Amino acid sequence: MALQDIEARIAKACEGAGRAREDVTLIAVSKVQPDARVEAVLGEGHRCFGENRVQEAQGKWPGFRERFEGVDLHLIGPLQSNKARVAMELFDAIHTVDRPKIASTIARLADELGRCPDLFIQVNTGEEAQKAGCLPSEVDGFVAECAALSLPVRGLMCIPPVDEEPSLHFALLAKMAKRNGLSGLSMGMSADFERAIALGATHIRVGSAIFGERTPG
Repeated sequence: MALQDIEARIAKACEGAGRAREDVTLIAVSKVQPDARVEAVLGEGHRCFGENRVQEAQGKWPGFRERFEGVDLHLIGPLQSNKARVAMELFDAIHTVDRPKIASTIARLADELGRCPDLFIQVNTGEEAQKAGCLPSEVDGFVAECAALSLPVRGLMCIPPVDEEPSLHFALLAKMAKRNGLSGLSMGMSADFERAIALGATHIRVGSAIFGERTPG
């Protein structure tokens, strides 16, 4: 099975890096996947999943959670302020906090709801104009701003440019996280998660290698 193959590769990468397997969380990226494929992975015992869109997750996961205990759901796509309340009620972690406005919204809603998901700050390590994320030069200040809002920031997240060596971006993210006393590193996808693990990834996001190619409707 594809999930078993990925698990074997993760275990091998952890061993090669001198790390414990339990230090790396596999987020199975289920966005735009048919329910049957997601259910098959749930049936294999996997419980940590990632979604890109709040609305899609809202239609999919309440039903699965009624049938499968222990689901851990992560938002790995952009978060709009008008979807923040639903996201905070639905997700256990949000990996795409990237600007002061959304941080303030999350802080206000956390006070109202009495809870807050674990948060990761998305960093645009390649400084790409079309990509979300705060710039590397802004990270230290934004981490401090989130801390002042008492937000539970666990780490940093990045998506390297497709035409650059990802390891350079993984190393940069790890350096910024260490400098700010953050232990979480959300980095690495289907094509490069072994390299991410070697450089300290705590959360890897793997979709097509588990589920097969996406089939958007």
